[in-house]
Amino acid sequence: MGQKGVCCCCAALRPRYKRLVDNIFPEDPKDGLVKADMEKLTFYAVSAPEKLDRIGAYLAERLSRDVVRHRYGYVLIAMEALDQLLMACHSQSIKPFVESFLHMVAKLLESGEPKLQILGTNSFVKFANIEEDTPSYHRRYDFFVSRFSAMCHSCDPDPEIQNGIRIAGIRGIQGVVRKAVNDELRATIWEPQHMDKIVPSLLFNMHKIEDVDRIGPPSSPAAGVKEENPSVLAENCFRELLGRATYGNMNNAVRPVFAHLDHHRLWEPNEFAVSCFKIIMYSIQAQYSHHVIQEILGHLDVRKRDSPRVRAGIIQVLLEAVAIAAKGSIGPTVLEVFNTLLKHLRISVDFELGDRRSSAGSGTLSTSSKESDERIVQNAIIQTIGFFGSNLPDYQRSEIMMFIMSKVPVLGTTSKSLDPSNLGDLGTRRIQIMLLRSLLMVTSGYKGTTISNALPAPFLDPLLSPSLMEDSELRQLVLEILHNLIDRHDNRAKLRGIRIIPDVSDLKIKRDKISRQDVSFMKKHGQQLYRHIYLGCKEEDNVQKNFELLFTSLALTTIELANEEVVIDLIRLAIALQDIAIINEDNLPMFNRCGVMALVAAYLNFLSQMIAVPAFCQHVSKVIETRSVEAAYFLPETIFKDKCDLPKSLEKDEKDLFFLTNKIAESLGGSGYNVERLSVPYVPQVTDEDRLSRRKSIVDTVSIQVDILSGNGSEDKVDNTEEITFEALKKAIDNNGLEEQEKEKRRLVIEKFQKAPFEEIAAQCETKANMLHDRLAQILELTIRPPPSPSGTMTITSGHAHYHSVPVYEMKFPDLCVY
Repeated sequence: MGQKGVCCCCAALRPRYKRLVDNIFPEDPKDGLVKADMEKLTFYAVSAPEKLDRIGAYLAERLSRDVVRHRYGYVLIAMEALDQLLMACHSQSIKPFVESFLHMVAKLLESGEPKLQILGTNSFVKFANIEEDTPSYHRRYDFFVSRFSAMCHSCDPDPEIQNGIRIAGIRGIQGVVRKAVNDELRATIWEPQHMDKIVPSLLFNMHKIEDVDRIGPPSSPAAGVKEENPSVLAENCFRELLGRATYGNMNNAVRPVFAHLDHHRLWEPNEFAVSCFKIIMYSIQAQYSHHVIQEILGHLDVRKRDSPRVRAGIIQVLLEAVAIAAKGSIGPTVLEVFNTLLKHLRISVDFELGDRRSSAGSGTLSTSSKESDERIVQNAIIQTIGFFGSNLPDYQRSEIMMFIMSKVPVLGTTSKSLDPSNLGDLGTRRIQIMLLRSLLMVTSGYKGTTISNALPAPFLDPLLSPSLMEDSELRQLVLEILHNLIDRHDNRAKLRGIRIIPDVSDLKIKRDKISRQDVSFMKKHGQQLYRHIYLGCKEEDNVQKNFELLFTSLALTTIELANEEVVIDLIRLAIALQDIAIINEDNLPMFNRCGVMALVAAYLNFLSQMIAVPAFCQHVSKVIETRSVEAAYFLPETIFKDKCDLPKSLEKDEKDLFFLTNKIAESLGGSGYNVERLSVPYVPQVTDEDRLSRRKSIVDTVSIQVDILSGNGSEDKVDNTEEITFEALKKAIDNNGLEEQEKEKRRLVIEKFQKAPFEEIAAQCETKANMLHDRLAQILELTIRPPPSPSGTMTITSGHAHYHSVPVYEMKFPDLCVY
């Protein structure tokens, strides 16, 4: 039977494939596809695959005509036939047929009828799920990407139709992604012009998600939520898209996210931005995480001039991304993350100080909200630095600690990225506090195998710099950082709060035997730690927290680093602190003096119980008991109360209230301790930085500088006899030509005093003093004999003796009369 309206003769002359196609259409489209004739058409297409392209072209011709004539019933039949032919035929000849099929799908998507658009989308999704035997080198999906993306933004007034079109658009994008990725020419779909349409379309629908908390790894999709929800479907498609991204196209998939968030101003508030990047970090392959972090850092640089809340939103997104990436591979971006964050920390401080200066100049307070917003940015940066650093392995964390410390502006050093020269004192202090807060978070939980690994010299020197002691908060941060690094057995919580501990054994202190590396560290750097504690006790702006942290520092040093030699040094330090309060050369307030006395009492009580020398414990207990009766303000439980009556003066003659060196030496000497050094008062070492610092220098406490020769043994004696006239002698005495030499000598002397053992310094000083005495005696003799070798001369200025390596030549003045 021929097609309606065509005579039988003409129908018989038509090609067979056309007759088979015409037969699948019933007279009434409501009857649907004629299944028997469809089976014949399918058998014919499979038997003669070379006819597939003609079958497809004829079906496309009929479908186009029916769409124009609004005969939608026949359109549905044609698409159903096309779908069945696609599923049945898998030969190489299917390529031309696919082109006809895609042309028909495009016709449906271009129509303004929602039902046809949904129909075309469903057919395309079925086609996308078919795996073709050979790749297609010429097929492109540009039109489908554009059309499906437009459908995702449908604004039909009917909510049901709008929802259906958006779902169809999302499913179409999902089909394009699957088909393009599975093709050999998969790179085409990742081109920026496609990603700039696909990603914003998905994000537009994802923004409707109400329950942000369900965002998680791809393995845990939202349960109990219908897939027909555009938001959920868009999220699943977005996850699938990111999961298929590779090294070369990861950035193209992520960058449109930033553009969408910028355009819709979704950084403030940033809940949706955070949820998006959680999805991204959980969906991509772990080895590509650093690409996303680099993109966030780059976008932060681009938006560095935006409002503080926008920058804070981006930084919080970075924090969430880093929290996920830190659990896996983060690649080479570790230092880049910290360097960028520190740069933006400096920028934020610049903005804050600039707003403050402009506000002060105009006499208004309108910028106070901007300053508080900048504080939000700074806190977000610190939190990100700390969280990222604390999740790194120890070997990387030590590098980050060194990196951050190198950025802290300290006196006498320069910083490449955080130069404080243009910030002023206030800006420098802000930078110091924030960087030390970051460093405090990074060092939290750090467990170095040896103390030298945790506190290497390039890190320890700037950390204990005097320029970081000019502010109470800075000193507190430095001490807390030291606690993090010294405390390797988590004893700090047990020592919290300064107090007289009745029984230290109740604290259940954990400790190991002092290692050889730790002993070596204390010999090299112990004086730096003692000096920091000593100077920290002399600051007038100390509050209770400072004394508590100083007590914890002494206690942790005792637990982790103290052998017999260190114990003696710590006792000398404690007695020196007591002398600070008694003598009061620095004119400290009475509260500070009593606080230092309480600190010494709490620490010696702890130390005596730790070394368990009965006589020592008895002396300490006796002094504490006397204080509790006669001078309770010398004990931490009293002096650090809110209301404490302070004495008007401290009597130096009340020996019962003080810890006495001779009593301590007597008690420890009976237990085998070498107490000879207890008789030598502790004097803090001198550094070059003390001379440059604006703080009150302690150089005056060390009045004699002695040139210690490097060789302790015999010296090569050279008879260097030279005739010297009066003019030559006058020229030799001139000090102008010796300034550089003197500076170098002073540096060597200071370094020797810092690092050499005390006994060696004392012995060499005594030897050198005897040599100088003999030399002076020789010079003053009436008959002047040639000296055996060049040596040193001594000059006495302002009550201090200084030794310089000025050569003394043989002097022959036969007519000189010495009186």
